[in-house]
Amino acid sequence: MSDVTLQNFEAEVINSPVPVLVDFWAPWCGPCRTLGPMLEKLEAEAGGTWKLVKVNVDENQQLAAHFGVRSIPHVVAFAEGQAVNQFVGVLPESQLREFIDTLQPTDGELAVQSAQALAEAGDREGARAAWQASLAHEPENDANRLAYISFLLDDNAIDAADAEFGRLTARAPQEDGYAAIKTRLDAMKGLDDLPDGAELKAQVQADPANLAARLDLAKVLIARREYQPALEQLMEIVRRDRGFEDDIGRKTMLSVFDLMADSPEVVSKWRRQLSTTLN
Repeated sequence: MSDVTLQNFEAEVINSPVPVLVDFWAPWCGPCRTLGPMLEKLEAEAGGTWKLVKVNVDENQQLAAHFGVRSIPHVVAFAEGQAVNQFVGVLPESQLREFIDTLQPTDGELAVQSAQALAEAGDREGARAAWQASLAHEPENDANRLAYISFLLDDNAIDAADAEFGRLTARAPQEDGYAAIKTRLDAMKGLDDLPDGAELKAQVQADPANLAARLDLAKVLIARREYQPALEQLMEIVRRDRGFEDDIGRKTMLSVFDLMADSPEVVSKWRRQLSTTLN
């Protein structure tokens, strides 16, 4: 437990690597003297998985006002620099434990963290097993399943990715990145049914108005993760016929933008070009 002021709040709370409980209190507050030792006991039991800090409201009125503290004790929970939960008054120890449990990562979240760490370390098999473990814990977590599908596509495990895509819930289309991953999966699944890239390029060069060939070439390029050349073909489709296949050029460009999230400057350039073309 440590005391926090406006001067060290950012360092101790916002930048903390573990969740933080901020206990707003005052020396004259009777209920605060009841709650404080309970929180300190639970912090000691936690073994560093979260930490407790205390803010004396008499000495830190600006902080108290910022967080809307009107009566004390008032406890605000922070995770990853954001206020995520709070309560006012004294809770029984059982309810305090439940409150704190909501700040701890679930088994599924821990498995995701493990998968990401293993992938970064180059252990693809270990990462795959960890992804599967995360989804065993949370089978309806579409965001995690989409991330796993992307991982499988990186390994060219198309059949496995397609099987996982079939396990998504009906809510999955609402998830960020859904359309992009579907576009990439469909492109990779369709490679066997398309001519190779060189043949498609020859078709486009021979007949620049052949939008079907341009679209097929874009799909091949997306499957290869050659996104900028794919965008060039899609942009030309938009320029030549906005209504081609129900505006497929523009819609696919938007999905490719999501696939290029790691290159925001490049995406911004293409977004500007698309906007200029549409206007």
